Amino acid sequence: MSERKVLNKYYPPDFDPSKIPKLKLPKDRQYVVRLMAPFNMRCKTCGEYIYKGKKFNARKETVQNEQYMGLPIFRFYIKCTRCLAEITFKTDPENTDYAIEHGATRNFQAEKLLEEEEKRIQQEREDEELNNPMKVLENRTKDSKMEMEVLENLQELKELNQRQAQVDFEGMLDRYREMERRERERIKEEDERETKEMLDRALVKRLRDSDSDSEKEEESSSQSVTSRADKPTDILTTDQHTEAQGASSGGVKRAKVESWERSVGTLGSRGALSSLVVRKKPAVTVNKSEETTASPLTSQPDSKTSMADASNASRAAQNGSSSLSLLGAYSDSDSNGSD
Repeated sequence: MSERKVLNKYYPPDFDPSKIPKLKLPKDRQYVVRLMAPFNMRCKTCGEYIYKGKKFNARKETVQNEQYMGLPIFRFYIKCTRCLAEITFKTDPENTDYAIEHGATRNFQAEKLLEEEEKRIQQEREDEELNNPMKVLENRTKDSKMEMEVLENLQELKELNQRQAQVDFEGMLDRYREMERRERERIKEEDERETKEMLDRALVKRLRDSDSDSEKEEESSSQSVTSRADKPTDILTTDQHTEAQGASSGGVKRAKVESWERSVGTLGSRGALSSLVVRKKPAVTVNKSEETTASPLTSQPDSKTSMADASNASRAAQNGSSSLSLLGAYSDSDSNGSD
């Protein structure tokens, strides 16, 4: 596959470049080149601004009888983009820049002109001092005098600023120290207040915990008392306890309740089997010393308890007689059966 952009040409074996005729072209001939504007410029004809980097199809030529250290200088011709006026500029190898010739003015060139003027003055001074020592002394005295004037002017400006400002630096430092002290005190007070609040909260929490613990202990003690008082088997011996309490209050001592009675419980008077069992009569003993020492106020309850004991004894006698009759009937029936 052949190249799309061919840069090399084919030369046949019998090619002789000396046989090619030479063209006689003028030395100031022009070439058309593509370039960009090297600086900002303004057209003198219409006032159009041409900025740096604008592309042009320019004509290029070599400047005759003008060189810089053997380097040729080239001139370029462009046209304004608005009025098509011709603008020319050329190369400046001495300053490595371009120089405008006619048709436009270069913008932002004041600094460059100032630098060129300073360079020119410095060069003239060096040339004068090269062969004239008195001129060197005059220039030094002039420079020292100028430096003294500059220092005096600077000192006057400083004094003027101090008179107008009237700043009290010591007062400013004192105020700053006072502000720092107040800030430290404020931070210290806040820390103390926070620690006090934390201690108060901890104390309240401890008091609440102790109150709750005491309440829990009271509740547990009350529950234990009620649990000790209310036993499931106390229902069976309630009558015996009440009878014992009544006898003790009336001054009568009853016999000790048997263990089998506590375990079995009391029998109802209306039960069908209550007549079959003969209850043992308790021995009633009266404490004479209590009777003598008893007051008239306690005589009434003693009489009541004695009446209750008498009724209980009569009931027990009736139950005993009925049980004896039943036993006699059973024995008669047994004897009849045996007969």
